Amino acid sequence: MSQAPVRVSPLIKFGRWSLLLVGIAYGAAHQSRLSKKEEKVREIEGQQKAVRDAKLAEEKKRSAEAEARALAELSKPTPKQ
Repeated sequence: MSQAPVRVSPLIKFGRWSLLLVGIAYGAAHQSRLSKKEEKVREIEGQQKAVRDAKLAEEKKRSAEAEARALAELSKPTPKQ
């Protein structure tokens, strides 16, 4: 036999609901703050990526030129003595 559910005090119900709503409001505010912070970080990373990509392209270009010179030197016929 099941018993009838216990009647919960209105004060406890009010406390539960108010804590739930406060938690939701806090979560929304916290998420908003973190989103703004992450947006700034992504903007900075985007600027750094442009600089990094330019440096990598320059380094790759220098490497390709050095490799071409090395191959040119290797392909030169050596004089026979």
